[in-house]
Amino acid sequence: MNAYNWMHNNNVTDETCSIYQARGLDNGIECSSITKCKNCNPKEPCFVPDEYLVYSVDEFAHFAGEQAMMQEIYQRGPIACGVAVTEAMENYTSGVFEDTTGDVNIEHEISVVGYGEEAGTPYWLIRNSWGTHWGLQGFMKLVRGKNNLAIETDCTWATPVDTWTNKTTHITTDEEKNDPRNNVTNGDYSTTFLGAESKGCLKKNKGVERSIPLSTENALEGLDVESLPANWDWRNVNGTNFLSWTKNQHIPKYCGSCWAQGTTSALADRFNILLGDKAMTPIALDSQVMINCKAGGDCEGGDPMDVFEYAYSTGIPDSSCEQYVAADLDHVCAPIDICRDCTWPPPPVGETGMDKCWAVDHKKYYAESYTDIMGFNITHMKAELYKNGPIGCGIQATDKFENDYKGGIYKEYIMWPALNHEISIIGWGTTDDGEEYWVGRNSWGTYWGEYGFFKLPIGTDYNLGVETDCISAMPSFTKPAPSSSHEETAFIQ
Repeated sequence: MNAYNWMHNNNVTDETCSIYQARGLDNGIECSSITKCKNCNPKEPCFVPDEYLVYSVDEFAHFAGEQAMMQEIYQRGPIACGVAVTEAMENYTSGVFEDTTGDVNIEHEISVVGYGEEAGTPYWLIRNSWGTHWGLQGFMKLVRGKNNLAIETDCTWATPVDTWTNKTTHITTDEEKNDPRNNVTNGDYSTTFLGAESKGCLKKNKGVERSIPLSTENALEGLDVESLPANWDWRNVNGTNFLSWTKNQHIPKYCGSCWAQGTTSALADRFNILLGDKAMTPIALDSQVMINCKAGGDCEGGDPMDVFEYAYSTGIPDSSCEQYVAADLDHVCAPIDICRDCTWPPPPVGETGMDKCWAVDHKKYYAESYTDIMGFNITHMKAELYKNGPIGCGIQATDKFENDYKGGIYKEYIMWPALNHEISIIGWGTTDDGEEYWVGRNSWGTYWGEYGFFKLPIGTDYNLGVETDCISAMPSFTKPAPSSSHEETAFIQ
C-alpha cells in the first residue's frame, strides 16, 4: 500500500531510467534525483536526464476475500497480495500447490494475475519475483478458496493513470540536477565509470575467419518481395506487440555493451514471435551474461556476431538470471555469473553479499543458425524482417544523433560510415509522401528518441550506414546439432 501511495504522490519511472540494483536507503543507495532517473557517459559523472517518462497511480485500496479478488482481477487486472513463505513453497516446481504447515505469517508480496481450475482443484495464478528458474517460469498455482498461505487476507489494487496516450514526462529542474546527493558514492555503486576510452561499442574481430551456419530458411524463398507491405512493425502486428523489454546500456554506470544489447534484443524478439501468445511473459535475454562470459566483448566494446555464436554453441539465459550491472567481471566467468539466486540478509554498504548467493539451473535459449545479411541489400533486409523478425545492424552513432534526436526520420550525411554502435531494426514504414524509413530500436533507455526507438531513411547516404552490416539468428528452444553448414565461412571485416 505504501508503494501505491508513493506512486500516487510522486510518480514512478521505468527500469531503463532506474535499474534494479537490489539495494536501497538502508544499505547503500540514498533517495535522490539521480536515483529516480539516470544516464551516464564514459569517463564522466552520471547525471539526471533533462526529461523522462513517468507513470502514476490514481485510486488504490486494501481488500480481501476470494470473490472480491476474482472480481477485481476479472474487471481490472492483476492485484498484489501478501503471503506466508514456507520451505515447500520455495521448492515449488509445478502443479497446484497447497501448503500443509498452516503458516499464515505474511512476509512476502506477490502478484495474482489470474485464477482457474486444474483437475477440479481451484487455484490462483501467482507471479513471483524470484526469477524464471523458480516454479512455472516464475509463476505458481496456489489452491484457491482456502486462504492458503494467507493469500486471501491482505490484498491491494490500484488503477493506473494514462500517462502514455498523451506522453507524460518529468522535466528536470536545476535543483534536481544539482542535488548534492547525486554525487554520493557507496562502495562499488559509484556514479562514475572510468573504464571506456570512447563511446564506440562496436568492435569487429578483424581478420578472423570463422564458420557461420547458414540460415535454415532462406528469407527470400517463396516470398513475393513485390507484395511486401508499405509498413511493417513488430511492435504492432494485428494489434500484438512481439518485442522484448527495452534496455538502457548506460545505467547504473556507463558500459559500451551495445554489441550485446542489440543482438539479445533481436533474438529475444524472435522467440516472442515464435511463441505467439503462448509465452508466460515476453522473453528477454541476458546481456550481462554476454559481458560476464566475454561472448563477444566487454564494456569497452565487442563483436555482435559472437553473441549469436554463443547462442548457437552454449545458449543464453533470460534476463532474470543475472541483473544488468554495466560492469566487467574481475575473474573468469563461472556458473554463478550465468544464473544465480541469493538469500537473506541484504548486504551492508561496502559488501557484495555474494557469500549468500549460489549458481542455479536455468533454461537456455539457443540460435539454431545465424548469418550475415548482405550489405546494402534492402530487399533481403526487408524479407528477413518480415519473415523471421528483427535483425541486428551496425550504425555510426554520432554525437548529433545521440544528443539531438527527439523523433521523426533522422538524416545525417556520412560518405563513409564508421560503424561504432549496434542496434536492432524491427520494421520499416512509408510516409504519406512516399519516403521509406527503417524503424530502429536503441539501447539508451525510453527517455531517448521515440520511447527508445528511432527512424532512419532507406537507401540513402543519410542513414548512418544502417544497411552496411546486419546479422540475424534463428531461435531454437533446444541446442542445435552440429551440421555440415559449419563448412560455410565468412571473413569478418
